[in-house]
Amino acid sequence: MLVTERERLREELVKLADKYGRDRSGLMSILEEVQRRHFYISEYCMQVIADLLDLHPVEVHSVVSFYSFLNERPQGQFVIRLCRTVSCQMFGKEQLARQLENDLGIRFGETTPDGKFSLHWANCLGMCDQGPALLVNDLVFTEITPEKVHGILQQCRELFGVHATTGGRKVEQVTARTETGPLTFDSVELGAGLAAALAKSPREVLAEIDAAKLRGRGGAGFPTSMKWRMAVEADDEKKYVVCNADEGEPGTFKDRVILADYADLVFEGMTIAAGVIGARRGIVYLRAEYTYLRKHLEEVLGRRRGEGLLGTSVGGRKGFDFDISIHMGAGAYVCGEETALIESLEGQRGEPRNRPPFPIDTGFMGHPTIVNNVETFAWVVCILAKGAQWFKETGTAKSTGSKLFSVSGDCRRPGVYEFPLGITVAQLLEEVGGEDAKAVQVGGASGQCVPAEQFRRTIAFEDVPTGGSVIVFGPKRDMLEVAENFLEFFIDESCGQCTPCREGVPKLIDGVRKLKKGQCSMSYLKELCSLGETLQLASKCGLGQAAPNALLSIAEHFQDEILGRTRAAV
Repeated sequence: MLVTERERLREELVKLADKYGRDRSGLMSILEEVQRRHFYISEYCMQVIADLLDLHPVEVHSVVSFYSFLNERPQGQFVIRLCRTVSCQMFGKEQLARQLENDLGIRFGETTPDGKFSLHWANCLGMCDQGPALLVNDLVFTEITPEKVHGILQQCRELFGVHATTGGRKVEQVTARTETGPLTFDSVELGAGLAAALAKSPREVLAEIDAAKLRGRGGAGFPTSMKWRMAVEADDEKKYVVCNADEGEPGTFKDRVILADYADLVFEGMTIAAGVIGARRGIVYLRAEYTYLRKHLEEVLGRRRGEGLLGTSVGGRKGFDFDISIHMGAGAYVCGEETALIESLEGQRGEPRNRPPFPIDTGFMGHPTIVNNVETFAWVVCILAKGAQWFKETGTAKSTGSKLFSVSGDCRRPGVYEFPLGITVAQLLEEVGGEDAKAVQVGGASGQCVPAEQFRRTIAFEDVPTGGSVIVFGPKRDMLEVAENFLEFFIDESCGQCTPCREGVPKLIDGVRKLKKGQCSMSYLKELCSLGETLQLASKCGLGQAAPNALLSIAEHFQDEILGRTRAAV
């Protein structure tokens, strides 16, 4: 009896459902594998997956349609994604886009007739220090020029198979720099933090982190010890530790370096957290753009299991059972928000939840969950290994310790730096070779634009907070183009769940385009700023609340540049 194509496909999907568990939390992993194998997720696949997971097909379709790395229509064997965000735009993204369209004979969003290539935009590949960058399936190409485009496409045409995993420039890490030499992470002996934690009670470990006054390094700056203490006090035997590795903020790439070079510290920090709150399972939510790091991370996890640092009786402590798995994102910036991330882990659209309740009460699968950033977990290890007093010797009273910064844009030495919190913008620019900047965007697209006259301000939670992104704008940069690029990013990444964000951000970008054409009156500019302030107050989550930030900063500090333009100047 002949087996039909649909029967073979159903057998494949049954095996995937068995592999990832026949519940909704396995949905994203199943969809990712189907996309990888077949280049898209057909309506039939969605129907079968829904049946296997006891879902309605509409629920599966709603997830597929939400994430940019999942497709309902057939894609080419080589999916090319060109970074469109500001750091890559500053260094030639538009020329690359035209060259790709010319060489492939298609426009963005299309697939070549032979089914070989699909061309898409991407929102920040985490290569801002090496842009322009593009992603070919899982392989990253950096510092691309129009002349190099033909060679990259030719390599794809000559490759045997469907994935561009060989034959191209590998991702190159820019050497991390500090004011005095190597990163602090280099000075911490692997295992020292966990050993110190195992020698203490969970309460003592929590007290050490509390004494260090460590605040989350992802941007929000919430006190780490407070979050962990609330999880400890939660009345539930099942708890989770989640590492937020969904580094999607334009201009941010420090976590890429930490995961590549210091993965042990991240996993060690998660293990310490598990020992404190009593969790048995940890999850790293890794952004789809960093898929090339997954194999390395899995290898590190495997080695740690072999060394007794994960699994049963971690570090020799009886009853301390904890393991970590990698969960892939699928292209959604909003999943950097912790409740949206948890929704995604559960196989849902990555839409932020109403808060309260908070994840430390009702997190993954309804259980208490702590969500911390990649860098935060690494600093936890340093604190346990070296002590809270050592950590507090750097930084300010309210912003203790050092921080990693992702520096890109108009400077001579872009890359990842470690600086003490409390450093001034001027001091940072001197270190990176950007002394002639007219503005610096601190905190990425969701941060604030600091003009030259305010470069004495400090980068700290009490003044100019940041998750780590620092984008330098030289004297010739058009600040309206910067604002337009950021707003395009937010329009593309908005989940569309709340009206202020969904309807308001397009209105803001319309205003920016009128400004560029010299068609915006002062009264209209004031209305735009008022609308931006409304978004900050009324939007449901941090994406909508932060979307107007750059425009409001630019409107305040660069009115002489953005008003009164003539058509000829555009």
